[in-house]
Amino acid sequence: MHRFAWLLGIVAAIGAAVVLVPLFVPRASHPAGPTGLVGQAAPVFALRDDAGTPVSLQQYRGKLVVMNLWASWCPPCRAELPDLQRLEDRYGARGVVVVGVDQGEAPSRAGAFARSLGLRFPIWIDAHQRYGRAYHALGLPTTAFISRSGTIVRAVDGPLTYPQMRAAVRALLAAS
Repeated sequence: MHRFAWLLGIVAAIGAAVVLVPLFVPRASHPAGPTGLVGQAAPVFALRDDAGTPVSLQQYRGKLVVMNLWASWCPPCRAELPDLQRLEDRYGARGVVVVGVDQGEAPSRAGAFARSLGLRFPIWIDAHQRYGRAYHALGLPTTAFISRSGTIVRAVDGPLTYPQMRAAVRALLAAS
């Protein structure tokens, strides 16, 4: 009987530790949204572009990637997309690639919208919004700046101005 009480005491102590320790041990906090992914490898999903061609971030290893999550119904996205084209026009010769990832719209709609804005950078279709979830996007637009090795260097939830985009790309170029 004495052994049973002793064993019961040990089991109770272990059970109490399992329940109580998480309440008192501080957890590492991560910023909300895509900022918490800085320093991690960029998620890679096999998608298709607006013409139906298979695409992936893997094809851009060795380049600096500006990945922008957007949708045609999003007013800040509409305002930001032409500046992203300006950014690629200015820095494309230096190895910077802009990729627009439409979140949840039909390829025909996304492609027509991109053409109406004069966009020439690749338009990918993320019908299931996997990138939005992976980047913890709190809204649209969301932009990730990805190094030549595929690491997220900076990520922003919300619209960026052209000077902000340019500063982020210059920092990427300086670090590479």
